[in-house]
Amino acid sequence: MEILFIFVNIIIPVFILIGIGAWMHKAFSLDLYTLAKLNIYFLSPGFVLVNLYESAFSFDVLWNVFLFFILFISVLYAVVQLVAKVGRYSKSVRGVFTNSVLLYNSGNYGIPVNDLAFKQDSFAATVQVIVMTFQNVLSYTFGIFSLRAVDEGKLRALVGLLRMPAIYAMAIGITLNVFQITLPDFLLKPGEYIANAMVGVALLTLGAQVAQLTFNAKLFIVYLSLFIRLALGPVIAYFLIVMLQYDGILAQALLISSAMPSSVSSAIISQEYNNEPELAAQIVLTSTIFSMATVTLTIYFSQLLF
Repeated sequence: MEILFIFVNIIIPVFILIGIGAWMHKAFSLDLYTLAKLNIYFLSPGFVLVNLYESAFSFDVLWNVFLFFILFISVLYAVVQLVAKVGRYSKSVRGVFTNSVLLYNSGNYGIPVNDLAFKQDSFAATVQVIVMTFQNVLSYTFGIFSLRAVDEGKLRALVGLLRMPAIYAMAIGITLNVFQITLPDFLLKPGEYIANAMVGVALLTLGAQVAQLTFNAKLFIVYLSLFIRLALGPVIAYFLIVMLQYDGILAQALLISSAMPSSVSSAIISQEYNNEPELAAQIVLTSTIFSMATVTLTIYFSQLLF
């Protein structure tokens, strides 16, 4: 696919829905708390379960994605810690900076992009679902710990992680798939309806969340975070994929997933713990906007390279 075709047919549809979400929030002051809960506790687990249940899943795929994810996050962590040390960032700024790079939007941004880029390919969707689940775990553990929250906050993080239904949905979906358990239609149909609603509502939610963020063009650290998350991230991912000798759809899906912008959850966590919330919000907003160009290029190069 040509770059213009990718931009028009994959990125523009995503941002049309994000724009509608932003407009609706400005016009009607949408309840972001309710939208977030709807995505976390209803749409995401349904999407995860149904996709893993219906896909050609194997433990090899799970292991391959897990191995890449651990290596990718580890290398990114080393990079941001080196940059933070050279820049002599304070502990609070270092925490936000780290989260903005390590926590990327693999759910309500990554899922729709994957869906459009691979034309609803079940294997590609499975790869993205696994990445999204790992990102959820990372957000509710390291994402909070990196801000050096008080002990009570760390305990809340662990409790919050155990309450994440996507983890249990992943386990159930894998179990049903591996043991070839056939669900009756009266159970499968509601799950499919939930899964089908995931993309639209997720993008609307992302638009509503982004609409409340503000931007300060003078913060150099914002641009530095953007460079690492949107440009350096895919480059690191490419070399890891080559090192691991992955190819085909697996390699393409992992490379594209690595290019996603900073997750809104990084801004939400910063706001909840009052840890540089304005900086976190600006990084999320700018990375989402600039990702229109960088994700387009990553999709294009993923086809050339793999």
